[in-house]
Amino acid sequence: MGNAMLQVENLVKHYGDVQAVRGVSFSVEEGEVFGLLGPNGAGKTTTVEILEGLRTLDSGRVSVCGLDPQEKPQELKQEIGAALQSTSLPDKLRVMEALRLFASFYKRRRRPEDLLKRFGLEEKRNTFYNQLSGGQKQRLALAMALVNDPKVLFFDEPTAGLDPQVRREIYDIIEELRREKKTIVLTTHYIEEAERLCDRVAIIDHGKVIALGTPRELKSRAGATTRVEVRLSKPESNGIMKNLEGVVDVREVDGAYVLHSQRPPQTIVSLVKHLEAQGNELVSLEIATPSLEDVFIEMTGRRLRD
Repeated sequence: MGNAMLQVENLVKHYGDVQAVRGVSFSVEEGEVFGLLGPNGAGKTTTVEILEGLRTLDSGRVSVCGLDPQEKPQELKQEIGAALQSTSLPDKLRVMEALRLFASFYKRRRRPEDLLKRFGLEEKRNTFYNQLSGGQKQRLALAMALVNDPKVLFFDEPTAGLDPQVRREIYDIIEELRREKKTIVLTTHYIEEAERLCDRVAIIDHGKVIALGTPRELKSRAGATTRVEVRLSKPESNGIMKNLEGVVDVREVDGAYVLHSQRPPQTIVSLVKHLEAQGNELVSLEIATPSLEDVFIEMTGRRLRD
């Protein structure tokens, strides 16, 4: 299956009548941070759990570190590290005890003391798990994922539910790992997370990869345009909005109109004149450069977090 650190070919997984993953294919090179970006229920976690050997596939082929997760699960576990969506440890397990316990599972291991220092948990070494904050629990989960010095790391929604400050701390840790050329597979539904951390991104929706490339390549699909999102007091037809000066595309999403304009100042002037003529009012207006969400909207007509 080639020389990539990780390869997926036509992966399919059903849960009864529900087809959670429908022919997903991608590869990840050594030292690359690869993102699976999509809304909840898109099939990201199922895909990662198959790669980790936690679930069996129905059809297709996968390879991680040159190993088939179903044929050689024990060998695979020695080569990978994982931080799942939620980590649950016994309430009265101390931080250092947790790291030493996880280190005992592996042939190759790092010193727990070094991991405590790296993840800012030295002062919490004797703290019970149930006394840690959400951010400290996540840092411990990342430390445990690194305890065997893995070749591939899987981070499944690593900042979900964390406040913005803690989220930025986790970003800093992942960026440090990226500089160390660690191979990382990251699932997320946060646009800024994928754009900031990932070398390449696969956008997944309803179990399929609908776009694949670097964040810059994917955003270039929006062309040399600016995103103008407006909310109006009364609805307008998409056809009328598309006829505004400079507009090359318009989508109605969640009660707002998302316009892509090649000349935003002229578009706004044209919009205001039109609204005045129609007796309509502008409720809100937001201008931004195109993001990965614009690619998702363009291909699905929905927001990533609908």
